[in-house]
Amino acid sequence: MMAGAPRQPDESRRIGGGGRRLDPSRDAAILQAALEGLAELGYDRLSMDEIAARAHAGKGALYRRWPSKAALVADAIVAWREQLGPFLIPDTGSLAGDLDALIAAVPNFDAAAKEQMTVVIGVATAAGRDPELMTALSDHILARPRRLLGEVLERAVARGEIAADRDLELVPDILIGLNLLRILQGKAPDREFVRRVFEEIIYPLVTSPRVRTGRHN
Repeated sequence: MMAGAPRQPDESRRIGGGGRRLDPSRDAAILQAALEGLAELGYDRLSMDEIAARAHAGKGALYRRWPSKAALVADAIVAWREQLGPFLIPDTGSLAGDLDALIAAVPNFDAAAKEQMTVVIGVATAAGRDPELMTALSDHILARPRRLLGEVLERAVARGEIAADRDLELVPDILIGLNLLRILQGKAPDREFVRRVFEEIIYPLVTSPRVRTGRHN
């Protein structure tokens, strides 16, 4: 069983059909039920009926908040991640300072958090078979670190710390991909690991002179 109740989803999910405001106190119980069901059953075997039963709620209450199991699971993972620490975009005035602030904000991962990471990997694997789940993960989970690091890099471009013509689109995915690889190896992407990625890979990559490559005849 996962420890701690997750945070509630966005306000936009609390308005049901006909404009009736939903009871936000039920959101946390439903999200927690989804996490526990994922841990015990996996994504494919988990159903909205199972989540409703675990949350002691009617299935209709779930569908008034989330249009599908994929959307509910994505919100549950986001809520769990935000328990460890919110995604805040630093603005220290320099790229090095912003990266230091991001490193300092990396949460500590206890045994329960490490267990939940394996659940996230299972969901990511299921997304390869479920386009709706893949979209939900991309929109609600991967978009957050991409936006966070993307804005940090864009400000560095505006300050002249990164060349204006540098293509930065794939840089956040370096961090995401290495974190996922770390989890697959049974290790937590802890503060020291993230520091190494930022200091040894990302910072040198984005601030070094651009080298153009091409095929030689």
